[in-house]
Formats: sequence, structure tokens, C-alpha cells
Amino acid sequence: MSPSLEDCLKLLKGERDEQRLAGLLLVTKFCKGDDLNSLHRVYDAVGLHFLDRLLRTGMGKGSSSESESGSKADNRDAYLQLSVTVLAAFCRVPEIASSKDMSLKIPLILEMMSNESGSSVLEECYEFLYLVSTASEDGIVTLYESGGMKVLASQVSTFPDDSHLMEIAVKLMLLILSKLPLDIVTNDYLSELSVIVVTMARPFAMLQNALKFEVLHLLSTILSSKYLAPLHDALRVMPNGNWSNYMRNGIAAILHSRVAPAERLEALMLAEAMVSILGEHWLIGQINLPDKEDPIPVDRFLLLVLEQSRVEVAVLLNELAYLKYEASKSSSSTAQTILSKQRHVAIAFSLMEKIVKLISNASENEGDLIDESTFTNVIRALNETISVVLEYLQDAKEHGQRKGDDLLASVRIIGSYLAETPIACEVKVRELLEYMLSIEGEDEQSPFYSICFLLPMLCQITMKIEGCKALASSGGHKAVMECLMKLIGPNNYVVENSSCVFLACDTIMNLLLKREQARLSLDESTFVHLLKALAYWTEGTEDSSILMMASSICALIFDFTSEEALLNHPSFDTSSLNSLSRLIARSLALYEQDMCDDAKEEADLHEIVTAGYSRWAHRFPHIRAAVER
Repeated sequence: MSPSLEDCLKLLKGERDEQRLAGLLLVTKFCKGDDLNSLHRVYDAVGLHFLDRLLRTGMGKGSSSESESGSKADNRDAYLQLSVTVLAAFCRVPEIASSKDMSLKIPLILEMMSNESGSSVLEECYEFLYLVSTASEDGIVTLYESGGMKVLASQVSTFPDDSHLMEIAVKLMLLILSKLPLDIVTNDYLSELSVIVVTMARPFAMLQNALKFEVLHLLSTILSSKYLAPLHDALRVMPNGNWSNYMRNGIAAILHSRVAPAERLEALMLAEAMVSILGEHWLIGQINLPDKEDPIPVDRFLLLVLEQSRVEVAVLLNELAYLKYEASKSSSSTAQTILSKQRHVAIAFSLMEKIVKLISNASENEGDLIDESTFTNVIRALNETISVVLEYLQDAKEHGQRKGDDLLASVRIIGSYLAETPIACEVKVRELLEYMLSIEGEDEQSPFYSICFLLPMLCQITMKIEGCKALASSGGHKAVMECLMKLIGPNNYVVENSSCVFLACDTIMNLLLKREQARLSLDESTFVHLLKALAYWTEGTEDSSILMMASSICALIFDFTSEEALLNHPSFDTSSLNSLSRLIARSLALYEQDMCDDAKEEADLHEIVTAGYSRWAHRFPHIRAAVER
């Protein structure tokens, strides 16, 4: 007759270890994993103390007197297999898995996994860890604090891609990252995270089942956090060069397939992170798709990422416009949905901005890899996207919206593209120029970054009369001057791109040189504060390019005013005038004394200062005295 559950329970409650061992062996033969009630009865009958002794004996930690059954070294594997298998089975009961007793077993299980003795029960160990960690906060914290990340990072590379062990390991890593702040995990396990990313790139590329999307989620979670700059640095120097190719293949497979929007977005997030780590050139490279036998041209991945980004921008901006201007604002979830979509569109914008950079900086090598047809397709897709973004800004303008990170990001992508093709969408850009220069980010008190983003384009269009007229008629010249004052004044703003200062200077120079044709009018308050900022910028510097640029702008502004008028302004005093006098005197002397080769390169600027000085010196006796001294 087959033994019944009651027979097992009698053996488990026996006085001798032999009886309990026999009972456990019988349990493993017929007790099903989904029979939670029976598992609970067995757990109550066997008792935790016996299981603990059995586990320790199997690990070689028990003494000879500890086991009445007289277990020997050659039986340890059997004891270990039995104890871990039973523990994993018990933890299918949520009440047992969430108990403090099971959490306390985690360090012991991790120790066993790290030793050779644990190789025979590795799958059961991982199952135990996953069940205990998902059952309670205490479980996941104990796993993390006991060095679970180290064990995972060291073992996951040994698992077959399409294995149950790989599946459980991925779920465990996702669980840790979902429960603990990423900045803390990065600080504690930077090396392990970099190993995990490099290791998981291969299964991400090779898998063709649901686990592929779990790996995608894991990689995008790790690589897309704003706290992970140190991890990006670590990945740049990783020795395994194939991991970046596997990443490209995995992302291409996702984007090339019919997948859910969330998964497509995660793939784009991963692509954006990879470009941030390895640079824009990573977008150009051979890809291998499982369903494609013939080699795919190296520029096709670039087009795939661009096309998917273009689609995401169009969809997300349309959804954002609806949520912001038409949907009911009564729902508390609307604000969170808007924030989520703003973050998502920022990812697509970032990718497109990097593609703009790749195309504009195409060197001889890239020129060989990107053919004329690809260039044409890229430009067409970018033009379409910029048109969509301009329509989004037009909609925001009509609704009186000037503040928002999504609006600022829109200006940034427009500025990046127009820096390379300033005549693109020319009519619409000029219609919206004044509005774009007034846009503020959520944390800004006045427009600044929107102006910085547009400076490359503004500098180019003001090289022509029509561009100067467009900027002056919209009042954009004041915005540029105020931006420059923020960049070089006492409370100078810090920006990523240091070229912003000279771009603003060049734009102002272009306007001042064409002031008559552009019908430029300057109000006294604006140029007084700009003169003071220029004087502050040059105090103590020996950089000839700064001295000559500042003095050239001052020389052109002095055409509008006089020393007497400046001193009558409440914000201007003798100290300011003395600073400007020193600036003009130094700039004139710099060129005449032939101090360095840089001074020769500033000949055009010196000519502006010299010509200006001859026009207005009689109106500025203090400056004339300083020059003649």
C-alpha cells in the first residue's frame, strides 16, 4: 500500500532522526508543491530545529554527536539535497516564506551557494531565496545585506541563457532593484552591477521567449537611472567588447518586432543609455537578427532607432497635448501620467539629439559607413519630427503655457537641429521665436536655458540682415543680452556647454554691427547692465579672446550713449566707468604690444575697438585718459 500523509506525519513526529528522515523522503515523493495545506502540516510536524540540523550537517557544520542517525561525510550531499529541497517546498506557503525563521536562513543558503557543495542544489537555493524575498520586506533586505548581489553577479554568467536558473536569477535582481534605491545599490555594488550588465547582454540578444523582456527590464532599470554616472564610467572600461554588440542586437530585435509600447520605450531607453556610455558611434554597427540570415547594413540600426524615436515623439506629444489641454484635470492620476510621458518623450528627444550630433560630426570613417541614402532618410525623419515639435509648441503658446520641462526639452531638440540646418522650418521657427525664447523649465524663475539652447541657431541667422531683423523685431536681442549677463555676471550660471558665452557674444556682435539695417533699438537699462557684466567678466583675466570680445561689444554699445549719460543712470557709477576704461585700454594695448599670437588672431575685433574709439572717444574723457596714460 502507498503511504498516506498521516503515515508521513507520524514518522516526522517520531523521536529518532531516522524516522524523521524517512518521513521527509516520503514527503518528497508524493506531496505536491501546490498542496499548500499539506505542506503546512508537514512543516509543523517536522519542526524547524530538525531542518536546521539537517542543513548544517549537509554543509559539514554539524558535529558527530549532533546526528543520532550517524551521518557520515559521504551522506552529506544527500542531507543537503533533502534539506534544501524541503525548505524550498515549504516556502511555497506564503505564511512560512514570510516568517522570520526563513529570513534568518538566507545567509546560510548564500554561504552554501558560494561553496562547491551548493552546486548540486543551486536551483532549489535560488527558488528558496526568491520565495522568501518576495514574501516579506525583511527577506529582501536580508538578502541584500547578506551579500546576495555578490553571489548573483558571480554566478549568473555560468547559467545557460534559456534556463530556469537564469529566470529566477533575473527575477531576484529585478526584485532587489525595485525594493532598494538605485543610488544605494550602485554605491555598494558598482563592480557587481557592471558585471551583471555585461553578462546579461548576451541572453538579451539570444533569447526568443518571455525571459528576453525580463532581461530588457533589468538592463533598462540598471542603465537608465540618473544616479548611475559611476556605473557608466565603469562600463566604458570593461574588457568584454562583445557586450555592446549584444546590446545592439537585443535592442534591434525588440524594435524590429511587434511589441507593446512599454517594451519599445524600454528598448529606446536602453539605446539612449548605451549612446551615453559609448558615444554616438555605437549607433552604427553590424546587427544580427534571428529571423534574418543575410547580413544587415551597418547603418540600419541607426535608421531603426531614429524611426522608432520619431514615432514615439509624435505619439507622446499628441497624448501630452490632450492630457494638458483637453482631458479632465479632476483625476489625481492625470498629473502623474503627464510627468511619466514627459520623461518618456525626453528619452526620444535625447536619442534624436545624439543622432543629430552623429550626422553633423561625421568624420571620414563614418562617411564611409553612412551612405547618401541614409543621410537623406535621417534628414527627412528629423524634419518631420521638428515640424511635430513646433506644432506642439504652437499649441502650448495658444493655451498660454510657457513653463514646463517638456516645453524646454522641445526647445532643446529644435535648437540642436537648427544649429546644423538653421533654414529648416524657417517660417514656423520665426513665428515662434519670441515664444521659444520666453519658455522656462519647471525650476527656473526666468528664461535662461531655452535661450542657451537656441544660441547656435541665433548666432548663425544673425550673420545675415534678415536674421537680425527677425531677432530684433521679436525682442530676442534683449533675451540674448540677459542670458549673457547671467553667464558672465557676478551670479554666473553654470551650463554644460561652455561655448554658450561666446555664442551669445557673437550673436550680440552680429546685431550691433548691423544695428542700422536691422533697426535695432537698445534701451538704456539693458545696455548699462550688460556693460557692467562685461567689465566684471574681464577683471583679472589675461585671456586675450575674452578681453577682445568684451571690449568689441562695449565699443559698439558706446555708439548709443556717452559718459555723461551713463553716469546719470542710477545703476552706473564711477567704479563701473573705471573698469570699462581699463578694459578698453588693455584691449588696445594688447594688440599694439604684440603680446601673443592670439592677439593677432583677434585682428578683426581690434579693428572694431579702434574704429569705435575714434568715433566716441570725445564723449568718454575717462576712457580716453586711460588709453592715453
